[in-house]
This record gives sequence, structure tokens and C-alpha cells, in this order.
Amino acid sequence: MRLTTLTDYSMRLLMYLGRHPERLCTISEIARAYDISEPHLMKITHRLGQHGWIETVRGRNGGMRLAYEPAEINLGEVLRDTENDLDLVECLGSGNTCSLSGRCRLTAIIDGALQQFLQHLHRYTLADILPEEDREVFRQQANQRRLQLVRTEHPQRMEKSR
Repeated sequence: MRLTTLTDYSMRLLMYLGRHPERLCTISEIARAYDISEPHLMKITHRLGQHGWIETVRGRNGGMRLAYEPAEINLGEVLRDTENDLDLVECLGSGNTCSLSGRCRLTAIIDGALQQFLQHLHRYTLADILPEEDREVFRQQANQRRLQLVRTEHPQRMEKSR
């Protein structure tokens, strides 16, 4: 099985955004960082935005950022959103014309392997593949946001804790 460049570049883009949570990142800077063409990266950005993985901001000072914390971005789900065709062999697809269909046990074995692969990826998030120092930055920022939410949504809790 070989994943498409769309999935490869999508994961790279998400990792880049995960490493720079403090600001909006641009297509041109990510394209330079990974030596990917800007038009190709624009398509990837559009797709990830459609699926809700990233937020984009238009305009002169625009860019993109993760729509969720890295720990909430499941690698298996991203893969399902970026791979157009997970049918490893013809008989797994809707256009199956194999004459052995219904009598061949290989289909079930290959499908089982694919399901195990996807289940394995579903155990991991973007946070798991970021360098450790980036994970710590995200933990601190998440804690600050939670504290801010408690202060704004539940000011009485803050009064009681004083």
C-alpha cells in the first residue's frame, strides 16, 4: 500500500501548523519549508479546510492555523479524508469486475489488513507525531485557554477559589 502525495503533504502541512500554533502560517512559507509547489499546496489547504482540519483567514495578513488542538486531530480520520481510494485491490471497490468475486478469500484477508492499518492509525493524533518540545507548548497554551474559559464563563468559580 502506498499513500498518495496528497496525504503525505497534508500530514506535513498539519505538522507545520502544529509547530507554529502562535501565528497564522502562509502557503508560501510552508511551500518553501517542504519544497512543495504553491498551487499543489493550495489544493491541499482547500481540502483540509473543507474537512474542517484547518481554519483559513483571507486577506493581506491572512494565513492558516489548526482548527483543533493537535491532540484532537486523529491521523486515521485525516487519512480517510485525504485518500480518495482505499481499495487495495479491484475486488474491494464498487467497480469490481473480477470473475472470482464471491469465491475468493483473498478479498477478506486484504480488507482485514486494511482495517487493522486504519485502526492502528486511529490510535494516534497529530500531537503524537510532533516533537516533544512542541507538545509542551501546546499543553501550556491549552491550559491557558481552559483557564481563560473558566474565568469568562464561570467568574463565580474564580471568586470562590480566592
